[in-house]
Amino acid sequence: MATQRRKDNKNRVLKEGEYQRENGLYEFKWRDSRGKRHSIYSMSLEDLRDKELDVLKDTLDGIKKDTNLTLNDFYYRWRDIKRGLKDTTFQNYNYMYRMFVESDFGKIKISKIKKSDVRAFYNRLHEELSLKINTIDTIHTVLHQVLDIAVEDEYLRNNPSDKALTELKRTTTEDSQRVRALTVEEQEIFEQYLATSPKHIRWLPIFTVMLWTGMRVGEATGLRWCDIDFENNLISVNHTLVYFDRGGEYRCGFAVNTPKTKAGCRMIPMIPKVREALLKEKEFCELCDVKCTADYDGFTDFVFLNRFGNTHNQATLNRALKRIVKDCNFKIMDQGDPDSVILPRFSNHWLRHTFATRMVEAKLHPKAMQDILGHQDIETTMNIYAEATTDFTTKEMMNFSEFYSRFRMANETECEVRPMYENGTTAIRPNAVNL
Repeated sequence: MATQRRKDNKNRVLKEGEYQRENGLYEFKWRDSRGKRHSIYSMSLEDLRDKELDVLKDTLDGIKKDTNLTLNDFYYRWRDIKRGLKDTTFQNYNYMYRMFVESDFGKIKISKIKKSDVRAFYNRLHEELSLKINTIDTIHTVLHQVLDIAVEDEYLRNNPSDKALTELKRTTTEDSQRVRALTVEEQEIFEQYLATSPKHIRWLPIFTVMLWTGMRVGEATGLRWCDIDFENNLISVNHTLVYFDRGGEYRCGFAVNTPKTKAGCRMIPMIPKVREALLKEKEFCELCDVKCTADYDGFTDFVFLNRFGNTHNQATLNRALKRIVKDCNFKIMDQGDPDSVILPRFSNHWLRHTFATRMVEAKLHPKAMQDILGHQDIETTMNIYAEATTDFTTKEMMNFSEFYSRFRMANETECEVRPMYENGTTAIRPNAVNL
C-alpha cells in the first residue's frame, strides 16, 4: 500500500523534511553530520526550497551550520592560535578588535554575516565614529584573519570581508589630501626657519636627519650613537622604535622591533648636512648634561632625546611640526608679502617622501633609491619615482610656457620703427632678444 504524501494547503506535494504549519508557515527539518537537528522557515514554498538548495550545497561542501557561534568566538580562537606576529603588532590587533568590534559587530552569529554587513560596518566606523581609513584598514586586517579561521573550520564557504574595504578606501583616498613632497622652496623655508628660530631650533637636528636620510619615524627616534660611523660617514639602520598600547596596567609604552623586511636593515651614507646635525645634537646634550635614561629591550644610548632623557614618538614629532608650521606661517604673513609661499600642514611621513623626491630630481638610480629608502619591493620605489617625475615634468612644462610667454611679450614691446628701404619708407623691425 502506497504511503500518503504530505501536501500543503494548495494541494502541493511536500518533499521529505518539508512541513506546513497551521498558520501557513513552511518549515524544513534536517540533521547535520553530527546528528544535530536544524530547521529553516519561510512563508512560501518556493523560497523554502531555495533555502533547501543552500543547505544541500553547504552539506555537500562540509559547511557546518552551528548557528550559536559568533564572530567573537572565532576571534578568541584566532587570538589563542595566532603565531608569527611581532608582539607590538599582535597587541595592536587585539586592541583594535576589542575597541571597535567585540562589543557590537562581534556578537553577530558567524553564519549570518554577509559581505554587505561587513561593508556597512566599515562605513559606520568611518562616518559615525570618524575613524581614519588607516585605522579601519588595521581593523580589516585582523577581522579578515578571524573570518579566515571560520572558513578554514568550514563554518563559512567564503570570507565575507574579501574586498569589503576596497570601495571605501578608494573614495576616501580620492577625497583626502595625499601625502606629497615639500617643494624645494617649501623645504628651504622650513629648514631656514628652524635654523633661525630660538623657539624651535632644538628640533632642527632630528628633522634635518629625517629630511636628508629618508629614515622612517621609528628608525630616526630609535637611532643610537653606536649606529653612527663618523669615520666612514655611515648610518646603520637595524631596528625601529615603536610606541604602542601594551594593554593591562602598563598601557602605552616603547619597544624595539627589528625591521619588517630584510631590506629595512641597511646602511645610509651621511651627507655633510646630516653629519653636522648629529654633531650639533651631541654637542647640545653634552652642554646641557642631557643623558639617555631610556632602556627598551636592552637598547639604550639613543641619539634624539627630550629634556628628561627620554625618546620621542611619532605623535610628539607631529605635534612639533604642527607648531613649527603654524609659527612659520604666522611670521611669513606678518611680513605682509602677498606672494610669499605658505607652508602646508604636513606630518613626519612627508619628510621621507620629500627626501625621495629630491633624489629623483637629482637623477639617482632607482636601485640606489630602493636601497637607501629600505624598500623591499622595487615597485614601491618606482611608484614614488613615477609620481615625482610627473610633478617635475609638469613644473618644467609650466616653466617652458612662462618662458615662451615672456619671449613673445619681449618681442612685442621691444619692437622699434627703423628705416629699412633706400626710398625712405619704414617698417617695424624687432630688436634682437637675448635668449
